[in-house]
Amino acid sequence: MQKPRDSRNAQEDPPKNWAVRHHDADAKVKNGIQRQFAGNLLHRITTFLAIVGLEVENGVREMRERDRRMARLKLDAEMRPFRTAGKKTNGTDGLLRAMREALGVRLEEISEKTGLGRSTVNDSERREMAQTITMRTLSRMAAGLGCKVVYGVVPLKGKTLEDLAEERLWRKVLGTGNRD
Repeated sequence: MQKPRDSRNAQEDPPKNWAVRHHDADAKVKNGIQRQFAGNLLHRITTFLAIVGLEVENGVREMRERDRRMARLKLDAEMRPFRTAGKKTNGTDGLLRAMREALGVRLEEISEKTGLGRSTVNDSERREMAQTITMRTLSRMAAGLGCKVVYGVVPLKGKTLEDLAEERLWRKVLGTGNRD
């Protein structure tokens, strides 16, 4: 049998489901605070990564441009003799024949050294003048003369690669396109 409760005991002993309800309310508040904190934290992390990402992207872009500039300067230095030769109009036309004749090498001799027929050697000299010779044939002909092919690609009008890069930048900035 149960004892009758007096009013004093009723206040001291909360109902059995009170703890469950109180725990549920605490959990909801706690979850809300956690979600809000997670949202703020996520926003801050996203903002930080965006800023860092932009800085990294800008740093990579600057590094890439610095590397390109160094490559241009190195190539400009290496290609200086070729730029000088490039200033001459058709300075290398007929170079194979001129080299062969200057060395006193007959067609038969170069034909034997290259394994090409006499008419092919003669034809190769004509194709070199017409700028239709292949690099492979040009190299074979040079080897037959005891030489090697060293070629260069240089900007027109004696310009440097730095000049061309600056012109490209100005065309891009001004939106004028390629007008050379």
